[in-house]
Amino acid sequence: MSIGPLTIGELRRRVSNGDVDTVVVAFTDMQGRLQGKRIHAPFFLETVLEHGTEGCNYLLAVDVDMNTVDGYTISSWGTGYGDMEFVLDLSTLRLTPWVPGTAMVQCDLAWIGGGPVEQAPRQILAAQVERARQLGYSAFAGTELEFMVFDTSYEQAWDSGYRELTPANRYNVDYSILGGTRVEPLLRDIRQHMYSAGLTVESAKGECNLGQHEIAFLYDEVLKTADNHSVYKTGAKEIAALHGKSITFMAKYDQREGNSCHIHMSLRGTDGSIVFDEGSGPTELFEQFVAGVQDTMREFTLLYAPNVNSYKRFAPGSFAPTAVAWGRDNRTCSLRVVGHGAGLRLENRLPGGDVNPYLALSAMLAGGLHGIEQSLELEPAFEGNAYVSDKPTVPHTLRDARDLFAASELAHQVFGDGVVDHYVNAADVELAAFESAVTDWERVRGFERL
Repeated sequence: MSIGPLTIGELRRRVSNGDVDTVVVAFTDMQGRLQGKRIHAPFFLETVLEHGTEGCNYLLAVDVDMNTVDGYTISSWGTGYGDMEFVLDLSTLRLTPWVPGTAMVQCDLAWIGGGPVEQAPRQILAAQVERARQLGYSAFAGTELEFMVFDTSYEQAWDSGYRELTPANRYNVDYSILGGTRVEPLLRDIRQHMYSAGLTVESAKGECNLGQHEIAFLYDEVLKTADNHSVYKTGAKEIAALHGKSITFMAKYDQREGNSCHIHMSLRGTDGSIVFDEGSGPTELFEQFVAGVQDTMREFTLLYAPNVNSYKRFAPGSFAPTAVAWGRDNRTCSLRVVGHGAGLRLENRLPGGDVNPYLALSAMLAGGLHGIEQSLELEPAFEGNAYVSDKPTVPHTLRDARDLFAASELAHQVFGDGVVDHYVNAADVELAAFESAVTDWERVRGFERL
């Protein structure tokens, strides 16, 4: 098992003997990035631990370039861009050993003198966790996050406009031990540091695209899985930079295979009881859960695929799904049922590496609970190649997904109007930025020949 969470007593001891001098106080923003402050460790213990700290509420109302944009009700020039409170969750306190002398604690967000910021990704997932608890269930999940490694530093990649980067592997290294060995100094460093940060490491393997790899971690309660996902994604980039390399989690970097983030999820009773397979095969509850995730997949795709680039990944024969279908151990379907007994679970193959884990887990859990609440009947498992089937398809573009989410009565019901409006506006911001951009593709086609 991994090293456990850091206690306040242990933190005090490490600060006292000089092992820790900095505490990162962070939350995960709309784009799935860790944002926050580095606080001098003695000040953290003397002041922040009891009184907390704050940050500007524009952190939940900017685009990926940190530009302030219009359309958000929680933050604007008109409201003066006030503060939010960072509410420390001390159960997340951990060392980040790849950054010397540093610990980290993750946070919820609250209004100054008021209640929680319901649009914050961690709060959205917490609301669905509470909804499950009221029905008598706890949700568990694992996220399988793929990335591509380049023998090019982040600074060199930026300066080159992210063109002509050198992949760490020159050919398909899916499951290749030799291919993994070529990148093992970096992969081993990530695995070891994540273990020391409290994640339970399972394995690493090569993937199909050039320089593409995956490191897998043990499943956990959904909120902890999302927290760990955020730490891992940021940490992996930081560790790659220390090696003079860069990695990307883009859903679709080039014309080859994209980066996926398959999500495995199951429910248990709040008493720990197994409820998906009680010994004689899948239960009715399990079938209702799968039916609910399938029933809501198109309406909730915006939470699984939040960026313009996300939709480039959905291509026939790419191992990224196009059909809204479920199958037993069938990788051509968007939903794949795997395991048996206590290990029976549902794999959602829709999300890409660019996903915000809190939002994707919220969507999947909300959909499954909807199926249970409405006693939805599960259609027969799809057999064969779902890419060439007549099944409904996932939305083809971000605009399609945005419109489906905005019009979804169920989304408004289970997430709340404030959350739906906030993330619809985020999609509008992304679409406006994309539609005003001039791309390399346009220059190549039109510079001389048009």
